Amino acid sequence: MTETTLNLRGLKCPLPALKTRKALSRLANGDVLTIECTDPLAAIDIPNLVRETGDTMEASSRTDELLVFSIRKS
Repeated sequence: MTETTLNLRGLKCPLPALKTRKALSRLANGDVLTIECTDPLAAIDIPNLVRETGDTMEASSRTDELLVFSIRKS
C-alpha cells in the first residue's frame, strides 16, 4: 500500500478531475491518493469522480482556498 500526493494547485476545471482520474488508474487496490487543489469546482467534481470510479473518499477538507481529498483505490 502506497500513499501518493498530487499537487493540482492553480489548475482550473476540468484538469483537476482529469488528472485525478489518470492518477487513480495507475494505482493498485488499497493505495491512497491525496489531492491538493485550489479550483472551487473540484469540491463538486472530485466527489462525483470518486462515485463514478467506485473508489472510497476517506477524507476531504477545505482551508481558505485549498481543497484536500484523500481517496483510497478500490
